[in-house]
Amino acid sequence: MKPIKLKVKTSNESYPILIGANLASKFSNLLSQNLIKFEKCLLVIDKNVPKKKIIQIKKGLKNKEVFTQFIKVNEKNKNQKSLDLIVKILLKKNFSREDCLVSVGGGITGDVSGFAASIYKRGLKFINIPTTLLSQVDSSIGGKTGINTSYGKNLIGNFYQPKLVLSDSDFLKSLPKREIICGYGEILKHSLISNRKFYEFLNKNFSKILSLKSPFIEKAIYESCKIKKKIVEKDEKEKNLRKVLNFGHTFAHAYEASLGYSKKLNHGEAVLLGIYTAINFSLDSNFLNRKDYNLIAKHIVNSKLPFKIKNFFEQKDLKKILFYMMKDKKNDSNQINLILLKKIGKPLIDYKFRLNKIRSFLKKELN
Repeated sequence: MKPIKLKVKTSNESYPILIGANLASKFSNLLSQNLIKFEKCLLVIDKNVPKKKIIQIKKGLKNKEVFTQFIKVNEKNKNQKSLDLIVKILLKKNFSREDCLVSVGGGITGDVSGFAASIYKRGLKFINIPTTLLSQVDSSIGGKTGINTSYGKNLIGNFYQPKLVLSDSDFLKSLPKREIICGYGEILKHSLISNRKFYEFLNKNFSKILSLKSPFIEKAIYESCKIKKKIVEKDEKEKNLRKVLNFGHTFAHAYEASLGYSKKLNHGEAVLLGIYTAINFSLDSNFLNRKDYNLIAKHIVNSKLPFKIKNFFEQKDLKKILFYMMKDKKNDSNQINLILLKKIGKPLIDYKFRLNKIRSFLKKELN
């Protein structure tokens, strides 16, 4: 079965996203078909990736000079130290700009590797092989790279497009259910900001998607990628339209940072909490109609997805949450910039709110 192909075209780069089963075993052929040439490559691999899949990828590189670096992946390690480790290998092995860095892992691996690729000699070739559902439908598309700091998430980084994205659905079979749910949060977000028909497909086939049944999982990945692709092509550097992709994320990033990026709440779960907070805030601010609010809320509750912030936070955490919301990179004033929802498929961009308004609202949510 041929992989599904999406072509992303930005002002600086044009590259394919390939979606399908067992693509890692066809790596060599896919490189040739997409005219990607290099002599030397560094594989940056998440330690959780199954050995069988790593062997498949390496077989596709048998005529190249290959170096490997495994990294322990978590939000705390998405930092300057991890970035320096990768760049040091590239320097030590004297990589040229025509050589390649290949990321094999989830969003954290891709973000740090992509950032390293972008700054090394002002840019060498980069291939992203996302291995989690979350990274396959979100972070691998659009060229965002970066690392975290003690002041917040993704505050240091840039935009750097890959030469190829390879989304092999076989990687997903090794993931715990919790990771699949995390990826579903971004899929749900894409449907809410762009496509009511896709939302209805998700509502009808949620359990089949979470069970990774074909063709439902492949369709969910494809439709989700298609939505993000269209947005990125219109606004590569997040000047206007691309901001809609941050629906739920201003809350989500603050929740993650407030818990110190602990295992108690991972990124995908934070996004689900953020989506639920955002629809509640949209309703509370008289933007979202009650009918659509009920549809979304019912879907989230029935799907048994994490959605209640009071299961993770107390009133005493409010000050810390607001601190990180103010530090969010999307803010350009002393107000907090939120992406909200008018109805399913119709987001609202660049709505600014004073801190007191957010504080009062979150105080109610935590009761």
